Amino acid sequence: MEKHRIFTTFFASVYPHYINKAEKKGRTKEQVDTIIYWLTGYSPEELQQLIDNKTDFETFFAQAPQLNANVSKITGVICGYRVEEIENKLMQKIRYLDKMVDELAKGKAMEKILRS
Repeated sequence: MEKHRIFTTFFASVYPHYINKAEKKGRTKEQVDTIIYWLTGYSPEELQQLIDNKTDFETFFAQAPQLNANVSKITGVICGYRVEEIENKLMQKIRYLDKMVDELAKGKAMEKILRS
């Protein structure tokens, strides 16, 4: 089976779109980063290194220090799919991130986005 194109896409090429989406709605790069840290367990230094190294999404999630224990609380529809029903685990992780950034752009409170 052929890999989905997003798996081999550089995280660094999508990251500015996450920030742009958030900033257009009055949110911040720092809030986007907080979501990424929460989801993946990466530190600010590690995230910057992944961006600088042009790491693809597959490697980005494969090397994530610790996927947050509360990811199962991320539910709903993103890109026409229910995130909790996506069978491919890598695609599901990518969509978790998409969903959280989408919630941020829609003005949802950070404590709700971070499922705390």
